[in-house]
Amino acid sequence: MSEADPNWPRFWADVPDSDRAPIREILADLLGRGTLLGSEGSGRDLFLLARDHYQSHLSDYLAPLGLDLIVDDDFSLLQARPRPESCHLLGQFTKDETLLLLVLWRAWDDHRSTHAAQAVVITVDDLWQRFKATFENIDPPGETHLDQVLARLKRHRLIRTQKPDPGSPLSDMQIEILPSLARTIPFDSIESWLVRTELYQPVANPAQP
Repeated sequence: MSEADPNWPRFWADVPDSDRAPIREILADLLGRGTLLGSEGSGRDLFLLARDHYQSHLSDYLAPLGLDLIVDDDFSLLQARPRPESCHLLGQFTKDETLLLLVLWRAWDDHRSTHAAQAVVITVDDLWQRFKATFENIDPPGETHLDQVLARLKRHRLIRTQKPDPGSPLSDMQIEILPSLARTIPFDSIESWLVRTELYQPVANPAQP
């Protein structure tokens, strides 16, 4: 592909050949998954490259799509955060996924308010208990469906999961809630979170005469 090809961004001609493949990989992660994790493996090199040399380039590339580039040094991640008023790439979550995201957001907020420097990790059993406490009149997803929902949230890099032992039950699985989740469904306060959760609470049937 020629450097002068109009399909490439204007800054491409200034990118050394050695950085072009990594930049493509960074953009593929940001557009395909929404988040690039730079805390381990090859992701670390990609994060540092973007943070130290190409923040403005990536921001300019994402801007016409209605996406803001977030560089989180504390958790070593890059995130392409949609601007709701102008982004046409917003993913759609099912009701079950949204309910779990709301529960996970509250777990994140509760933990970070008292343990700001620590990763937020809960078990699936904790998640079930929190779901029941938040949505008393809604049945939590069963194991198979929950596993599928968590897998989708993991693909979008909103969470990490790990089992203490391959043969352990799903309830023992550990869920690390990543800060990308809190930005995906941002709330200014617990009150605004409560307003959103109330929208999903079942409406009681009026008493019959």
